[in-house]
Amino acid sequence: MKHLLNLLAAIALLVWGTHLVRTGILRVFGANLRHVLARSVGNRFTAALSGIGVTALVQSSTATALITSSFVGQGLISLPAALAVMRGADIGTALIAVVFSFDLSWLSPLLIFVGVVMFIPRQASTSGRIGRILIGLGLMLLALRLVTASTEVLTQSPAVKALFTSVGSDLLLEITLGMVLAVISYSSLAVVLLIATLASSGGIPLDVALGLVLGANLGSGLLAVLTTAKSSIETRQVPLGTLAFKLLGVVVTAPFIGQWLLHVRPFLGDPANVVVLFHLSFNVVVGIAFIGLTNPIARMTQKLLPKAEKPTSGERPNHLDPSALSTPSLAISNAAREALHQADVVESMLLGMLEVIQKNDLKLAEDLRKMDDSVDQLYSSIKYYLTKISREALAEEESRRWTDIISFTINMEQIGDIIERVLIDIEDKKIKPGRNFSEAGMAEIVELHNRLVDNLRLSMSVFLNGSVRDAQKLLEEKARFRDLERAYATTHLGRLSANTVQSLETSSLHIDLISDLKRINSHICSIAYPILDSAGALAPNRLRASALIDEG
Repeated sequence: MKHLLNLLAAIALLVWGTHLVRTGILRVFGANLRHVLARSVGNRFTAALSGIGVTALVQSSTATALITSSFVGQGLISLPAALAVMRGADIGTALIAVVFSFDLSWLSPLLIFVGVVMFIPRQASTSGRIGRILIGLGLMLLALRLVTASTEVLTQSPAVKALFTSVGSDLLLEITLGMVLAVISYSSLAVVLLIATLASSGGIPLDVALGLVLGANLGSGLLAVLTTAKSSIETRQVPLGTLAFKLLGVVVTAPFIGQWLLHVRPFLGDPANVVVLFHLSFNVVVGIAFIGLTNPIARMTQKLLPKAEKPTSGERPNHLDPSALSTPSLAISNAAREALHQADVVESMLLGMLEVIQKNDLKLAEDLRKMDDSVDQLYSSIKYYLTKISREALAEEESRRWTDIISFTINMEQIGDIIERVLIDIEDKKIKPGRNFSEAGMAEIVELHNRLVDNLRLSMSVFLNGSVRDAQKLLEEKARFRDLERAYATTHLGRLSANTVQSLETSSLHIDLISDLKRINSHICSIAYPILDSAGALAPNRLRASALIDEG
């Protein structure tokens, strides 16, 4: 029992080490890996090469599948190109398995020591994340050594020998078992390394090991399908097409396992080499032989998962793709796109508000108030999506962007609430009683409104591009707007002293309205603060002074 527990612990350590390396690579190089994939899909061969390189780094064809699926879902690359990337991805993870099959156990203490020294002092920095990767690599090598030690003892048990004998009598059972192990462990690489270690120590016969390897390959394809099950149709097409390639490869290869052992086995030496090189050969052959089938497989996948009809005017694509959460940089970009859509809805509300004031359009006012529900829903969705991204998984720049998005969506949500209250006041105090602003008063409102729209659009540019110059301009506009609001309040009081009838009737509404417009402008301009703060261009006393002025 003790030896079995040691084996299970060693397997768990191997899976955990693989996870540390995969997530660490994505955190450090995630954005660059995305750019490599996006730029290398001009033809299927360069796409396959990029898939090899990216997967060799992240050590997971599943992670590459999720990144590529997100690109297809966003319309950045075509489905055939994505399937070509995945042909290379499978070869990449097989190459890593070959590297780990060598006896590198002497590196384990060094990698863990250096990794801990780099990770502990600055965990959120780039050096800390690289340390995390080194720790993961060291744990993988340590786990492989522990697996070997544990299996050498377990394989002497008659019960274990009988178990593996029964498994070896059914190739379909071997494939199924390998597939289940890959899905459970979330890593076909870890499973293949485990199989190689077991075969090397005599824990399982070679023919059983090769059947399990085929199952592990099939399991990695099924894992990507399950992971993207709740994503958009376009996103789900890539894993399904990849699974079709793997299934086709297994069907073609399985009958020739005996021939492989008979003719190739004598030249490969150690059983571990036999396993990992069979794994590599399988993926290379499938990649080369079937890369010409990317278009037919893509068409078949599109028939099995047809795209939904084009969205109607009331519908739109949702950028918050769950499959992108495994790649923090991609998830952050998705959240930013959704936040910009929220700002577009707020802009529509702001533009419609002036039309309601000028034309007394009750129907439009009702429609605009309903749009605030959309703004609130978008805020909730974006916030929930961002909370599913671990802050520890983000690089320093991505963490700042995470904060910027939260701040931006909060301000947009509050602006929507203010506009909704303004519309209610306009209905109750102007439209229903049949009152109108004076000509001068309406001109002041129009002027303030036009500035608001311009500032909102500038704030969206600041949020999108992070321009320090535009952020400074936005703060300057805040001061101008404040001065203008005070001047218009004074001129309105002057009209009251002149007993202007329209000004007397709408005085309270006018003062409240220009005050609300100032509040909206304050929320718009506050978007500049995080940008200036991160750039070191914001004086601490200036923020305090602005807050005191707003309170006054």
